[in-house]
Amino acid sequence: MHRFAVVARHTGASLRGPGGCGAGGADTALRGAPRGPRGAGPVRWSSAAKASAVNINEKASREKILTLESMNPQVKAVEYAVRGPIVLKAGEIEKELRKGIKKPFTEVIKANIGDAHAMGQRPITFLRQVVALCTYPNLLDSPSFPEDAKKRARRILQGCGGNSLGSYTASQGINCIREDVASYIERRDGGVPADPDNIYLTTGASDGISAILKILISGGGKSRTGVMIPIPQYPLYSAAISELDAIQVNYYLDEENCWALDVPELRRALTEAKAYCNPKVLCIINPGNPTGQVQNRKCIEDVIHFAWEEKLFLLADEVYQDNVYSEGCQFHSFKKILYEMGPEYYNNVELASFHSTSKGYMGECGYRGGYMEVINLHPEIKGQLVKLLSVRLCPPVSGQAAMDIVVNPPVPGEESYAQFIKEKESVLNNLAKKAKLTEDMFNKIPGVHCNPLQGAMYAFPRIFIPSKAIEEAKAHKMAPDMFYCMKLLEETGICVVPGSGFGQREGTYHFRMTILPPVEKLKILLEKVKDFHIKFLEKYA
Repeated sequence: MHRFAVVARHTGASLRGPGGCGAGGADTALRGAPRGPRGAGPVRWSSAAKASAVNINEKASREKILTLESMNPQVKAVEYAVRGPIVLKAGEIEKELRKGIKKPFTEVIKANIGDAHAMGQRPITFLRQVVALCTYPNLLDSPSFPEDAKKRARRILQGCGGNSLGSYTASQGINCIREDVASYIERRDGGVPADPDNIYLTTGASDGISAILKILISGGGKSRTGVMIPIPQYPLYSAAISELDAIQVNYYLDEENCWALDVPELRRALTEAKAYCNPKVLCIINPGNPTGQVQNRKCIEDVIHFAWEEKLFLLADEVYQDNVYSEGCQFHSFKKILYEMGPEYYNNVELASFHSTSKGYMGECGYRGGYMEVINLHPEIKGQLVKLLSVRLCPPVSGQAAMDIVVNPPVPGEESYAQFIKEKESVLNNLAKKAKLTEDMFNKIPGVHCNPLQGAMYAFPRIFIPSKAIEEAKAHKMAPDMFYCMKLLEETGICVVPGSGFGQREGTYHFRMTILPPVEKLKILLEKVKDFHIKFLEKYA
């Protein structure tokens, strides 16, 4: 029973005014009060009950403990453009469309994020079969599933407590999956040894990157850790650096040279940063996000030598290692090149490399599967890292299973191999076709330039924004490229991310757009961008 009703019943007093029921005063003020049993009319309130209600209302409106002023300032400083204001606006527009509000378009196309399955990509059959078998082991008796899938599922389940995907695992991940990751790395890198004890399964690559940064960052004032990141960068890095109150040190990729990374620019950034922090981490994204460049062997050797020379801890974000499209381009892992440079480098340079189920040909973002390999870590720090990872108990076990299939797929001679290879090559060939289509169509638009999309799954075209549009953006307190992307969204329904969310050289403007939509839809999207851009230039010329 409602607490006010209890008070009123215990008083036994009526709140009836002289005019009878509903005669104004307290009855009118409490017309929304709870009613008694069905047919008994409204509950009558005593003066004590009314006083109690007032006190409770006063307490309910007290000042909040957690406010923008009292919250953690590092969290408030975090920005993540990929799901920022432009995406919130897209969500509002989607709601309006569902309500029947007329727009110049019928749907919002979310080209802001690399979510392959949301864009219509079909799952890899073998991966889903194994995860299904692990999730519901009764299916192991079904003739509908191939034996090679069952074999993998049984092995994974044997590594789980109680043979169940629902149990916690070791904080570092299921041991047999870490063994499979190590075997995969050895195959990928032509026999370079990999130790399962250096493998940590993670909740997507992001979890591993955040954990390594957390353990690396220390000091205060000029001794505070500086983290060198590429500009443009994936906003996870700037967000993690803000959250951990570290110092962001920008080095710029060379847009005029297909977003190349060069050592003189790294040295400039490092030298300037030493005046105000202690730079000790160098982050590399290869293939690049949002820029799509694939680094050649010589570039990687130069970066490793620079890290060795300057005593920098290397982070190699390699989640797009399967996404290489341009002729003459090839993925080289930092681990492989480091090993081939000889023992002076291989035994000394500290390197953490990251991979994920979310990209590549799999596109399994929702499973949150990933791993990191960390080499040359101080033995005592290894224990500290495991302790840190133990706080979150373990990565999602279904994600660990999905990661196992990425590193332990069907091989020639197994019954699922033909279908697996067909699906994998179909996805990657399709992405290569869409990369070339996007690059070609963007470069036909006046005032737009797009470098070759060598890899990953995004275009990052440079756009010309007239000075009149820049002034209007300032009047709306927006960055010029945010203003451009908002107009694009409002007029076409296409959601892309402004380049300012990734970082760019001052005076240049870009946006990031995924190439994941189906080919026919991508063509329509690109035509709409072309028409919008031409009209935008005419309006603000």
